[in-house]
Amino acid sequence: MSVGFVMMCHTALHRAAQVARHWAERDCPVVIHVDQRVPRSAYNGLKSDLADLPNVKFCGRHKCEWGTWSLVAASQTASEMMLAEFPSVRHVFLSSGSCLPLRPVDELRAYLMARPRTDFIESVTTEDVEWTVDGLHSERFQLRFPFSWKRHRRFFDGYVELQRKIGFTRRIPDGLVPHLGSQWWCLTRQTLSAILQDPARKAHDRYFKLVWIPDESYYQTLVRKYSTQIESRSLTLSKFDFQGKPHVFYDDHLHLLKRSDCFVARKIWPRADRLYETFLTDPDRGPVMAEPAPGKIDRVFSKALERRTRGRAGMYMHSRFPNPDWENGKTAAPFSVFQGFNDLFENFETWLERRLGTRVHGNLFDPARARFAGDADVYAGCLSAAAKLRDYNPERFLTSLIWNTRGERQVFQLSPRDRQRIGAFLASDGNAQISVITGAWAVPLFTSNKDFQTIRKTAALLQKSEVDFVNVLRRVQTRADVRIWSLAEFIEEPMENLQTILDSIGGPSSGARITEAPRMVDLTGFGQFLQNLKNQGMNPHMTGDFPVEYMQPPSQTDGARPYLVR
Repeated sequence: MSVGFVMMCHTALHRAAQVARHWAERDCPVVIHVDQRVPRSAYNGLKSDLADLPNVKFCGRHKCEWGTWSLVAASQTASEMMLAEFPSVRHVFLSSGSCLPLRPVDELRAYLMARPRTDFIESVTTEDVEWTVDGLHSERFQLRFPFSWKRHRRFFDGYVELQRKIGFTRRIPDGLVPHLGSQWWCLTRQTLSAILQDPARKAHDRYFKLVWIPDESYYQTLVRKYSTQIESRSLTLSKFDFQGKPHVFYDDHLHLLKRSDCFVARKIWPRADRLYETFLTDPDRGPVMAEPAPGKIDRVFSKALERRTRGRAGMYMHSRFPNPDWENGKTAAPFSVFQGFNDLFENFETWLERRLGTRVHGNLFDPARARFAGDADVYAGCLSAAAKLRDYNPERFLTSLIWNTRGERQVFQLSPRDRQRIGAFLASDGNAQISVITGAWAVPLFTSNKDFQTIRKTAALLQKSEVDFVNVLRRVQTRADVRIWSLAEFIEEPMENLQTILDSIGGPSSGARITEAPRMVDLTGFGQFLQNLKNQGMNPHMTGDFPVEYMQPPSQTDGARPYLVR
């Protein structure tokens, strides 16, 4: 018993010649169809390269085009020659010129001998197909497709819409149930000859000539009429991306191809010298009868598909960068934002650095410059502290900072005095932890000793900016972890509130009680300051219900819990 190979070639003929010789020298007949659009000189060169092999034949040529009947006609012509010229062939294996055998021919021959009446062809009904692209599932059998999709796209689309509008439906020939599947099959001589010698073949061919992509449905449908035993799978490893385009295998896919245990793979890059050298040399494997298992590498392809369609969190692909909300995560890692804390506490960044064991930035969106930790002019990934560069695209500035410092939690300060464009981005990012003390902007004004009219105007502007930011944080679309206190609420229990924030950040000190408290700004007279603002017509409502006569709570000295120095 022998297996014969039908090869459909149109490019990289030197590689097709290598594969054809590999099969022919191991007593497997080969019939080659070369696309009529291939130059005559290249075609003659291929015939000359294989002229010394009597079991290699060249069939009549068709001008082939993707998605059209010409591909089926070419396989019919080659298959008819295979059946006529090589009567010992019991299985016919359809391959392309970019296919590469992955296992020794003896293994394939033994595998098929153990299954002499089995046809290997993917054949599923249209209801069970999920991989067709562009919505043409059952319609590919119900409508007419006389125009080339690649060369006459407007006519193709227009004629489809016209048929849909008038309700046109084709009659499927009697006895046929449309099926779809991979165009790469391995059929028994009995089944293939029955398809090609069917008295109703002219009617079948006439119908399928106007079916969309008939090479994925012609044999897949007719095999159901004649086969006695079908394995609805292909022996050829062929992977497709989300657009329906075949994956191309390169030299660095060698280990994946070996793991698949498939007999043949496509589509191989013509310059993948390592693959051709490896697989066209028969290894001493001994008696191996492993089932082809493309599922072994499905996880890798699924990951590649996810990487291509979704990308990595915090990375922005060129293809989707102009499109908002197409990214797979705004930023690459969790980070923390503190608003109002460095207004209320002295040297808050220094205290927080000691507490978290990480670097803490100042106000990254300060109008003058980005206040990196250590007052650096350039930070990770060559991020400049220059305000002009940062403000060109503050969202990408932040995402770059988070990406460049993966593995180290970034913490920075924010203020109503800062550039506010970043606010909506922060609120929409699930990695952001935002803690806000509203009204804390009034503390620096209280200690500034400026002209009161200037203070009142500044306070009004800062409060408006903060109100807008808080409104954004309180939207239902917000995904950030947000905590908001008014200034009056926060100073009632400052240590408990700080402990809650630090516990949520986690890290080495997670769960440990605060043993060192930050020093709070002296707020003596602050209540009267707020009242003076109200008397001047500016209501600082974001500070909360702050008493006019603010009394400092007594300090705890029992040592049971840390106390805050005011």
